[in-house]
Amino acid sequence: MEKLEKDSIDLSKVNVFKLFRRYFIPTLLGMLSMSAVTAIDGICVGHGVGSDGIAAINIYVPVFTIATGLGLMIGAGCSVVASIHLARGKAKAARLNVTQAMALATVATLLPTVLIMAWPAATARLLGSSEHLLPLVVDYTLWFTPALVFQAWEAIALFVIRLDGSPKYAMGCSLVTAVANGVLDVIFIFPLGWGIMGAAFATALSLVMGGLMAIYYLLFKARTLRLLRPKWSRRSLLYSLRNVGYQCRIGSPGLLGELTLAALAFVGNLVFMRHLGDDGVGAYGIACYYTPFIFMVGNAIAQSAQPIISYNFGLGLWPRVRETLRIAVGTAVGGGLVVTSAFVFAPAVLTGLFIKLGTRAADIAVSGFPYFAAAFVFYVLNITFIGYFQSVERIRPATVFAVLRGFVFLVPSFLLMPRLLGNEGIWLALAVSEAMTTASIALYMAGRRRHRYKVA
Repeated sequence: MEKLEKDSIDLSKVNVFKLFRRYFIPTLLGMLSMSAVTAIDGICVGHGVGSDGIAAINIYVPVFTIATGLGLMIGAGCSVVASIHLARGKAKAARLNVTQAMALATVATLLPTVLIMAWPAATARLLGSSEHLLPLVVDYTLWFTPALVFQAWEAIALFVIRLDGSPKYAMGCSLVTAVANGVLDVIFIFPLGWGIMGAAFATALSLVMGGLMAIYYLLFKARTLRLLRPKWSRRSLLYSLRNVGYQCRIGSPGLLGELTLAALAFVGNLVFMRHLGDDGVGAYGIACYYTPFIFMVGNAIAQSAQPIISYNFGLGLWPRVRETLRIAVGTAVGGGLVVTSAFVFAPAVLTGLFIKLGTRAADIAVSGFPYFAAAFVFYVLNITFIGYFQSVERIRPATVFAVLRGFVFLVPSFLLMPRLLGNEGIWLALAVSEAMTTASIALYMAGRRRHRYKVA
């Protein structure tokens, strides 16, 4: 049986805390690097273009987050299925699932790319752009959108590379993307003066680099999970469709998690525009640059726990599964508190990284960040639990809780909280939505525990 480099990472025997730490540190650094790609854009645009530039990019954010969500959905589903195949000694089946996942991502991102490039202004208006911001949004759309396929490749491949036993290479892909984006942003926006077009082009080129590094690994360096040559027979295509459909079902909470970010940006933009105008959208845009960092903390915890949980779930080793979950939950609470402290005690510092303090947009952000931070512990916990449900193939609860936090609770919170608490209520909408989701998960887990005791 081909094994997953069992000499160095034995997922069924090595101490669970050591395993989790081995995955978590490089995964967290890699995830934060991915978030830095967009944050560096915001910092350079904020100082090189102004708050209008940040607002314009925030209007495009739903497209970026949906593409990321597509990669996370396919990558998470593929990783869970491949983990279980590897645990059962079916290495070829695991490789086939990886190949099918990459093929699906290529098709699924190229089609919307063509449509967006054909109608960039219509896309910008559909996303909520005002006429004042429209030229900036169109520029960003045209120069960024062609990189969406590379973004999806990298998002999926990072799951696979970590599962293949190379978390440091996965971190390297993310770091190269982040560093390249930072260097190119500075060059394109300041010496060359390309403005928002330069920011988009810099991010696009950096994503191309990261995506190509990830594909190179899967083609030439992978120990077990190398890509296979696809078969084009009717039977093979039908089998592939069935497999990718199952992967997408498992990974759908990952897409829903990113759709939460997209909904957060889209609905938030509309509400801030209505109550506080373009400056409000600019302030909210700064918050949305930080939100992916919070999401990636939770995502790093979930993805670090996933190979350990899925592998031991495949072997029926439930004590190791539960121990991994406890470690992940503790890490989620600690990580959420650290980020919350930064927003509560240093909102001016966080705002000043993006735009000049003393402007109306900056004042709105500084006053709103402490309220916004009330969501973070719940936010990270929810992502961690949804990742756990995915890892043990509990698709229904994972999907239900992802829908609750992304739509059922979030949209009404944005609509109702400003009426109840004014401008502070807009900032608190995310906290209300995430807290209600955490409470729902706690009730579900308590119900399952009571059921197990009755059966016993």
